[in-house]
Amino acid sequence: MYRPKAYAVDDVEALHAFIRGRPFATIGVVVESRVVLAYAPVVLDASGALGAVRFHLAKSNPVAAIADGTPMQISFTGPDAYVSPDWYVSQGLVPTWNYMAVEGEGWVRALPEADLRALLVDLSAAQEKQLLPKKPWTVDKLSADRLAALTNAVVGFSVVFEKLEGKFKVSQDKSQEDRSGAIAGLEARGDPASLSVAAAMRKWGR
Repeated sequence: MYRPKAYAVDDVEALHAFIRGRPFATIGVVVESRVVLAYAPVVLDASGALGAVRFHLAKSNPVAAIADGTPMQISFTGPDAYVSPDWYVSQGLVPTWNYMAVEGEGWVRALPEADLRALLVDLSAAQEKQLLPKKPWTVDKLSADRLAALTNAVVGFSVVFEKLEGKFKVSQDKSQEDRSGAIAGLEARGDPASLSVAAAMRKWGR
């Protein structure tokens, strides 16, 4: 990841919080000399120095056929928004795009069947928790045959991070006056992405 110093974030707790808030990942591996991408929600396990993630893919996905020990990159992207130079106090500045992203690297390992079922339970539990007070959906609502058919159609994986880094590009290189102007412009724009970037600028743009 290209990370100018002003935008670099290495605090593991902050990076884990970002992943928990944005658990849908872009997964990259090299298959037959080609970079191949896949997409999946992950469960973050915070054990170890940098943590690990678990996820599953359809067996028919080419990425699902990779061997244990294959190097893998996993990307998590957050809110992004265009920033107009008209919002700044300073003159002579140009348009930019603010965004947040986290990247992890490690070696992939296929999960055995019992761990795959645990992954599916943990994944749905983490997301159903966000829907409270709705009664959580659980895999127990499926028949044994239905659950077996579903788990047979997917492959579970884990990746222990050997490298984990973040880039939160939220105008840290601008003056407080220019940041304040950009925040006001984004908040006036009012769409969810702009509001999220404005909130991130308040938190990280110092």
